[in-house]
Amino acid sequence: MEKLGAATNALNWFEIPVNEIERAKKFYETVFEIEMFPMDMMDMQMLMFPSQPPLSGGALVKSMYHVPATTGSIIYLNANPDLQLVLDRVEKAGGKIAMPKTKISDDIGFMAMIHDTEGNLVALHSGM
Repeated sequence: MEKLGAATNALNWFEIPVNEIERAKKFYETVFEIEMFPMDMMDMQMLMFPSQPPLSGGALVKSMYHVPATTGSIIYLNANPDLQLVLDRVEKAGGKIAMPKTKISDDIGFMAMIHDTEGNLVALHSGM
């Protein structure tokens, strides 16, 4: 069995389930000020978050297997340099703040949680 080492990320890929791909695209592009890219994969509609290998990436996904939820695993999206800047765009983009910016520790930084337009609970993290 291969162990996770210093050169390996625990996170390999993430998928955020969506009901309406264009609404979700608008929300995440607005909140993070990014451009998402379509990806064809089997019978799924996917929009990829920008990333460069070897860094982990992810996508918004619409399929019969992907159901938005507020329970289950929580992913933390990078909101550097200051997640308050990202939080300030959440409600304007149609989401809701579930947990305001909260200090974890001096070494780890800050976290917050939001509900996206699809009904998912998503966490944010930044150093400031």
